[in-house]
Amino acid sequence: MKVIDHQPHVWLLLEDESGLLIDVECHNGAVSCSVLIRLNEEELAEYRDGGHAYLNRLAEAIHYSAPILAISNSPYKPRKLRGYQDQVLEAIRQWQAQRQPGGTATRQD
Repeated sequence: MKVIDHQPHVWLLLEDESGLLIDVECHNGAVSCSVLIRLNEEELAEYRDGGHAYLNRLAEAIHYSAPILAISNSPYKPRKLRGYQDQVLEAIRQWQAQRQPGGTATRQD
């Protein structure tokens, strides 16, 4: 898994052997967490057409649908991926290390 694009403090686009995933920061009051979903065929087509701007719109749609709330009817809620946390964190560490002079990884965005 590797990070291939991002919008600071909003989303990360990751790629693994099965395709593209978006990890979106979602906040609702005091509750905050990231929501990881795999892009479906429609979203992949939209991404090919709209690129980074489309991912901004998708992340906004995910965030405002409130998939982190128990009472939410978000269409993204059932698509939330679990069991990827370690892989995502390792991909972020590797990506950050590549972006830092001398290979020292520190979170800046």
